[in-house]
Amino acid sequence: MRTDLFSPTMRLLGWAVHGTFLVLLAIALARVLHDEQPWVAAGGLALGAGYVGGVLWAGRDRRPRPSLARPWLALLTAGWAALALSSPEFVWLAFPLFFLYLHLLPLPAALPGVVLLTAAAVGAVAWHGGGVTLAEVLGPTIGASVATLMALAYQALYRESEERRLLIEDLVRTREKLVEVESEAARLTERERLAREIHDTLAQGMSSIILLLRAARRDLGGDPGAALARVAEAEQAAAENLEEARHFVRALAPPALQQSSLTDALRRITESAAARSQARMRFEVSGAPAELPVAYEVALLRIAQGALGNAAGHSGAENVRVTLTYLDDMVMLDVFDDGRGFDPAAVGRPPAGPGKEPHGGGTGYGLRAMRDRAAALGGTLTVESAPQEGTAVAATLPMPGDGERG
Repeated sequence: MRTDLFSPTMRLLGWAVHGTFLVLLAIALARVLHDEQPWVAAGGLALGAGYVGGVLWAGRDRRPRPSLARPWLALLTAGWAALALSSPEFVWLAFPLFFLYLHLLPLPAALPGVVLLTAAAVGAVAWHGGGVTLAEVLGPTIGASVATLMALAYQALYRESEERRLLIEDLVRTREKLVEVESEAARLTERERLAREIHDTLAQGMSSIILLLRAARRDLGGDPGAALARVAEAEQAAAENLEEARHFVRALAPPALQQSSLTDALRRITESAAARSQARMRFEVSGAPAELPVAYEVALLRIAQGALGNAAGHSGAENVRVTLTYLDDMVMLDVFDDGRGFDPAAVGRPPAGPGKEPHGGGTGYGLRAMRDRAAALGGTLTVESAPQEGTAVAATLPMPGDGERG
């Protein structure tokens, strides 16, 4: 029987059993000495020495080994039986032996042992008295029953405590896993944020710079002035890209929103995109502008940047229109171009063959990032397009309550 869960209780119970054994042994020794039975007293002293020696050994070993504890119990039982047959005063030592049986032996072996020990105690009384009374039978039987019930109660408490311990360990493991999952989720969220910012700022800016430098190289032979103008635009785009990078690394608002309103920022990025593209681009506002939280403004600005970048880089459009619409319960951003269009369902699928562009002219990450930005604020993003029919990107965000506005 394990004692690690109830070590204080089991130590107290153990000392009670040991004390009971020694007290009963002392009473028996006093009586046999009074009856002038020195050899029986010597046997009792030997039994007591063996008992104390075993207890001291068990206390030093901390966790008794069955291979040694059970032979010790067998020797105690044999010594007790010899003394009980020599004098009826030793019969009552069976009571602490009941606890030893139930403590040191598995329950299936301990219960038959207790029954045999009880029968031996009753038999010893009958041996000395030539018969037994009901009280002499009930005494050992009640003692055995009490010891057995106490052992069963302990085992029930042990099982309950073991289940509780396992539950606590499971809860601790679950909490540790939850902390790990939350940490991983935070890491993935930050990585996703950086990926969106890189796509919507650095990647789009680099695409603009590449287009401007290609145009400058094309004009270099025939129109050096136009080539220099393109190089200056590329330099300006690179400076803006650097500023954007510094801000998103620090998780700050985009530079376009720091000193101006959302409508001004959208108008400015539309004009900037138009200056770096062959398409005609214009920006319009519909409805009365309302104050929005910074998160709304950042999301709408980034969605517009991504849609304009796609229109300039992939669509081949001649005309692009950006419209910001304020309604009573929502704010909408629409970016429409009259370019070559694409199949939205095919975006992100592998290229049709080696050396060919992915379907839709891109990886599809930009659209996914736009959808994630809108969904994070409870909104939606829809894309309507078909080959040779242009593209319309519409982001819709619910209008925040008064307490949420910036």
